[in-house]
Amino acid sequence: MSAVKERLAGWFSGLRQPVEDVLPVRLGENRRFATGSAPTQAMGFDQALIWVVVALLAWGMVMVYSASIAMPENPRFAKYTPTYFLFRHMLWLVISFVAALIAFQVPMTTWEKLAPALFLGSLVLLVLVLVPHVGKVVYGARRWIALGPFSFQPSELVKFTVLLYAADYMVRKMDVKERFFRAVWPMVAAVAVVGVLLLLEPDMGAFMVIAVIAMGILFLGGVNARMFFLIVTLLVGIFGMIIASSQWRRERIFAYLDPWSEDNAIAKGYQLTHSLIAIGRGEIFGVGLGGSVEKLHWLPEAHTDFLLAVIGEEFGLVGVVLVIGLFLWLTRRMMHIGRQAIAMDRVFAGLVAQGVGIWMGFQAFINMGVNLGALPTKGLTLPLMSYGGSAILVNLVALAVVLRIDYENRQLMHGGRV
Repeated sequence: MSAVKERLAGWFSGLRQPVEDVLPVRLGENRRFATGSAPTQAMGFDQALIWVVVALLAWGMVMVYSASIAMPENPRFAKYTPTYFLFRHMLWLVISFVAALIAFQVPMTTWEKLAPALFLGSLVLLVLVLVPHVGKVVYGARRWIALGPFSFQPSELVKFTVLLYAADYMVRKMDVKERFFRAVWPMVAAVAVVGVLLLLEPDMGAFMVIAVIAMGILFLGGVNARMFFLIVTLLVGIFGMIIASSQWRRERIFAYLDPWSEDNAIAKGYQLTHSLIAIGRGEIFGVGLGGSVEKLHWLPEAHTDFLLAVIGEEFGLVGVVLVIGLFLWLTRRMMHIGRQAIAMDRVFAGLVAQGVGIWMGFQAFINMGVNLGALPTKGLTLPLMSYGGSAILVNLVALAVVLRIDYENRQLMHGGRV
């Protein structure tokens, strides 16, 4: 009788086992326990990343309004209202949020399939920009396509499509380490075609960002370090020849080296000197929101390329350091999401996430360097903050794709399917 009791006790001992000790069973995208308890819900996206992006967007919207509110007093902008740029910026934000929500719904496998077609489509748009009466000329550069009351800048879209194409290409050419030139030259040729089209606009700044994105993905994709630095050296030489062959680009370099000289201060160094004056006026804590003097027709393009200078004047060193810190965190987080994806053998997704991190980080670095006088003047906006509908739209779509990558990472880590 005692033997029977011991056997029965052994059979039913599993029923007294704690729930957390029971192995989970995969059922769809959630985890259900063998005891029938409710499924555990995994957080589907990186909330910290979203809040940092929202903070940059909100701060940027406030600063665009602050930097542009006095522009109607300038005869060139007399027909605009004080809220003209704020209203358009907010409208683009709404459009961009809708586009980002749609982009988030698209699985990464679909982005991978569409990468070559999207790249070719963006090349067509770059060609259309150069067609008279199609491309819109602003300040002597033909970079925009008019879409009714709005203008779209294809070079912003190309940054994203080149990133997708380069990531897809590296996945398809994983033998890059063994046959470097044979595997890589088609991608180099594609970037060269983009570069030629951008230099015809001209838009050397966008070309630099695209070249860095492509080189970053090439490096992260596992290319031989010696060959990688060989290409970097070649690119530096090409950019050097481009600058040397253009008189106004040479003048920008000379103005950067000596912006306070009498000739440069009222010519090519004008924006740089007034940007430095604005940041100097801000000192540690700034003159207060709305208190900038340089934005009152002294500093050109204060709401676009030189928004950081207005931030420095109104929020001081504290504001500039905070902006730098937010972009550092954003870039680091996207690189981490990319590493997670690669660790789970999702190479395309990982390269895309890290590519977006390189893109945002490098462009922010160039813009900040220009505003602070550490780099020559270059027409690149501060991502997520500066006025510019095309840039905001493409930036938010790219960040939505990164959030999608993070979402799929979390689904796989919690036993789901993507």
